[in-house]
Amino acid sequence: MQKIILASRSPRRKQLLQWAEIPFEVRSSETAEDYPADLLPHEVAVHIARNKALAILQDNKADNPEQAPVLAADTIVVFNDEIIGKPTDRKNAISILQKLSGKKHLVITGAVILFNKNEVAFADITEVEFHELTTEQIEFYVDNYKPFDKAGAYAIQEWIGVVGIKSINGDFYNVMGLPISRVVRELEKIKK
Repeated sequence: MQKIILASRSPRRKQLLQWAEIPFEVRSSETAEDYPADLLPHEVAVHIARNKALAILQDNKADNPEQAPVLAADTIVVFNDEIIGKPTDRKNAISILQKLSGKKHLVITGAVILFNKNEVAFADITEVEFHELTTEQIEFYVDNYKPFDKAGAYAIQEWIGVVGIKSINGDFYNVMGLPISRVVRELEKIKK
C-alpha cells in the first residue's frame, strides 16, 4: 500500500495504522474544532476531520510533491443527542463518566481522505454500553489514566473499558479512534 500522511498526533490512530501495516508519516496542525450548529453529530465528526486534513494539505503542499493521500479523523461521543467532548478537568471527567454509567451512548468517528483533489469522507458509528460504575471506579480511572484528551473521558482499550464496558455494537477500533478496516478498504480503492 502506498504511503499516506496521517493528520493526527493520536497515539491510538498511529497504533492502528501500524497494526494494519499501512506506511505513514505524521503531520499535524492545530485546527479549530468548532462547527456549524445545524450539523448532525455524524456530520460534525466529518466536518472536523475535513478541516484537519485540509490544514495539512495546505501547510504541506511543497512537502508533498507526490501527493500522498492525507487521512484525518475525529471522534466524538454522543449521549442523549448531546455531543460530549474532551473533559476540561478532573471534575468534568468524573461528571461525564457518571453520566455514561449504566447507559448506552454512541461513538462516532468521522474520517476524511484527501488525494489528488478528491475526497472520501464517512462516519462510523458504534454503540457502547457501560455497566453501572461506582464513584470509586470512576475516580480511580480518572486519577490513574487521566483521560483528558479523550472524547467522552475514556479510552475503551484502557482499564475502564476492560472492567466497565457491558456491550459494544459496531467496530471496536472505531471507539479507539479509527475504523481501520473501513480506512483500509477506502485506501485500497484509491490505489486502483
